[in-house]
Amino acid sequence: MSADREPAARSRRRARYGAGVALLGVPLLLALAGPWFVPDELTRGIPFAGGAGNPLGTDFVGRDVWHQVLLGGRSVVLIALAATALSYLAGIPVALAAATTRRRLVDEALMRPLDLLLAVPSLLLLILVAGIARAGTGIVIAAVALVNLPDLVRVVRAAALEVAGRPAVEALRLQGESRVYIAVRYVGRSLLRTLAADLGIRLTAALYLVASASFLGIGVAPDAADWAVMVDRNRAGLFLQPWGVVVPALLIVSLTVGLNLIFDNATDRRGR
Repeated sequence: MSADREPAARSRRRARYGAGVALLGVPLLLALAGPWFVPDELTRGIPFAGGAGNPLGTDFVGRDVWHQVLLGGRSVVLIALAATALSYLAGIPVALAAATTRRRLVDEALMRPLDLLLAVPSLLLLILVAGIARAGTGIVIAAVALVNLPDLVRVVRAAALEVAGRPAVEALRLQGESRVYIAVRYVGRSLLRTLAADLGIRLTAALYLVASASFLGIGVAPDAADWAVMVDRNRAGLFLQPWGVVVPALLIVSLTVGLNLIFDNATDRRGR
């Protein structure tokens, strides 16, 4: 029976992977290569209007929606990637230190401040950070990384605790290996599959938060070429010219769903 199920399971995995590549590839291609196909001089027309020269119509200030779609993805994607990378660079050392320490006080000192951050709603924390610091792309990256940090540390620490309790770790300690060696070379390497599974969730959360920050006007100009800003600013003309809202919203959804499908397929195949 298991032999009969394997071809069907393999076919489902391939279909899921193909769907993920298609859903992720289109918005990613538009985000990275789109600005190269935009004319140097952009003209403006009547807001929320359509025409032969504007296949998707115009936005709230009369700009070509298609040109704004080509320009608006790079900021969302690059900020989300940078914020995710920053959260891992800051979170993994904290999680490994908390999991491998033999002092309860150290673990408490590392984890309790993160619990406080976890109690604050993510959007409220975004607004607070942006309100305290000077607005800009760097602030959005730092704020999104800070919002993602508590969940990331808790997931990695929980997985690392199981590895840190193995007899092999005690044997390494008795051999005189340093804490850094044990945390990085043994415990850290054992967490690669957990980190791969978490990466898809973390990138999706970062995309959501970056889009929310742009939607709220945090760190991004209110008339910037940005998919999330387009959704926000073109809402007023949704029934006059819907493409200015529908297209960027679908691209953000396609990006997140495709990303999760690819990472789910990769971790499932590694498990098998």
